[in-house]
Amino acid sequence: MSARADGGWVGARAMVGMAIILGTSLVVVVAQVRDRDLNWFAPPDARARVNPLLDRPDAARGGGKLFQQRCTTCHGDDGHGTVKAPDLTGRDVQAQTDGELFWKITTGNAHAGMPTFSFLPALQRWQLVLHLRERASSDGSSQRDSFESTHF
Repeated sequence: MSARADGGWVGARAMVGMAIILGTSLVVVVAQVRDRDLNWFAPPDARARVNPLLDRPDAARGGGKLFQQRCTTCHGDDGHGTVKAPDLTGRDVQAQTDGELFWKITTGNAHAGMPTFSFLPALQRWQLVLHLRERASSDGSSQRDSFESTHF
């Protein structure tokens, strides 16, 4: 074989090796979910708020549409989180009151990268809360996440 042919073979092997390393790195990055801001608490008056749509479970369907439009980019289609935002189906989120979730959706958390959604009508934000409850109960993830590993 000529020197050029050997050099081409070595170069091709190096490129394949680099592709494997990059592919593996991408899988690791995609598999990670952003940690939650453990110091983000709703004030007591917000915690006490009651969802006015509790007796309207059909309203969660509208919350699902809003979630697809506004939330999936960061939280993923299923709400299980991405590198941009944490899992919304876990026990730590589901243990929060509807009022706390509404407050967090409304005010956002610029420190953690969560935008404010105060521009949405209040009833639409309550629909999002219903959707989060429905999403977690439909896939059972709230039972399998470790409640003890999180702090409120």
